[in-house]
Formats: sequence, C-alpha cells, structure tokens
Amino acid sequence: MTKASDRDMALARQARLAALVMCVAIVAWVLLQMIGREYGWQARFAFLIDFAALAAFGWALIVTFRIWRQRNADR
Repeated sequence: MTKASDRDMALARQARLAALVMCVAIVAWVLLQMIGREYGWQARFAFLIDFAALAAFGWALIVTFRIWRQRNADR
C-alpha cells in the first residue's frame, strides 16, 4: 500500500468512529430521556444526559473537522 492509501484508510476509520459515536449518542439520548420521563427522574439527570450527548457531539464535530482539514491539506 502507498502512503496516501494508508492515510485515506486512517481517515476513513476516524470518520466511521465519529459516525458511530454520533449514532450511539442520539439513540442513547432519546432512550434515556424516555426512560427518565417514565420513571420520573429528577431534572438534574435529564441535564446530565443532555450534557453527555453534547459532549459526544462536540467530540465528533472536532474529529470531523480534523478529518476535513487533513483531506484538504492532502490536495
């Protein structure tokens, strides 16, 4: 394999990981919000779940931005 294809494969792995984190975050957020509403959890737990989802989305956004920058630098 050439260096370019190794780099492309690494970027693809990072993109798949970011996509997986986003999917898991949204599904977990929705499910935990529904469970919390059903069992009457306190509002502070809802905010904790929201902040955890925001952290996951923030991380995925940073990773996606880094992938975008690396792909543009390769051109």
